[in-house]
Amino acid sequence: MSIFETLQSLHLTSKDSRVVFNDRTRDVEGLRVWKDKVSGVIYIDEFYTGNETYIKGSYREDKSIQLNTGKPDFERANDSERRFKSNFKYVAGKKVVDFGCGSGDFLRLAKPYCESVLGIELQRDYIDGLNSDGIRCLNDIDKIEDSSVDVVVSFHVIEHLPSPLETLNELKSKVVSGGMILIEVPHANDFLLSVLGCDQFKQFTLWSQHLVLHTRASLRRTLEYVGLENVQIEGVQRYPLSNHLHWLSNGKAGGHKSALSMLESASLFEAYQHSLARIDATDTLVAIAKVP
Repeated sequence: MSIFETLQSLHLTSKDSRVVFNDRTRDVEGLRVWKDKVSGVIYIDEFYTGNETYIKGSYREDKSIQLNTGKPDFERANDSERRFKSNFKYVAGKKVVDFGCGSGDFLRLAKPYCESVLGIELQRDYIDGLNSDGIRCLNDIDKIEDSSVDVVVSFHVIEHLPSPLETLNELKSKVVSGGMILIEVPHANDFLLSVLGCDQFKQFTLWSQHLVLHTRASLRRTLEYVGLENVQIEGVQRYPLSNHLHWLSNGKAGGHKSALSMLESASLFEAYQHSLARIDATDTLVAIAKVP
């Protein structure tokens, strides 16, 4: 199924309720981006960059991103630490699979505390690097035995997939009954998009590889559709107030690395994240669901 057909099957869009949200992405001219007026889901239809893009991994060196934010080492470190701390209680002592694990930042932190860890990744050099470092990594989820792991995590991967329901069903089949699947995705209600209407951010954040930007309700419906239970969803903010101020004042990303970062403190970030979560306008959604 196409992304449109997938979302239509979930009653999240229709040809009558969708409107053109943008007529391009940051990397592909003329690639139409849709938004559903009822569900709020933002999506791209009938486009997929192809597995070869992810096998080679050259997209990670996208100059259009680096010109705005620099290399993503700072963000990667922050994300990995946050994910480890917030999900430690779910993975400690468990058999864990990270689907779309990248260079394995989360697995490297979690490994000492888990019964076993395993990565699934397409990028060849990441697979080779993890295996060389003693962290088993494969290129296909089908190579894992059914009902053999306790927890599957997947951070900012599902939105890249042309067949997300099929993949979620595959992930579910690998988890034991009573085990968990944890999914992190970008949020269609990001404050800069939904409230501030920052066009520079809109033109930057819409990317051909992000096929779906979910709302809280659409993510829940997607997970429940494949049979997951006890779905809990929370809003998480990855980027701080300084980043938002930089977008509004300069029309560019990277405020968290600029002089504006001097404004930041742990208490300010916590308060800002809480405020954005209260109005459902964080930049990220995290869902935790049980496999029946």
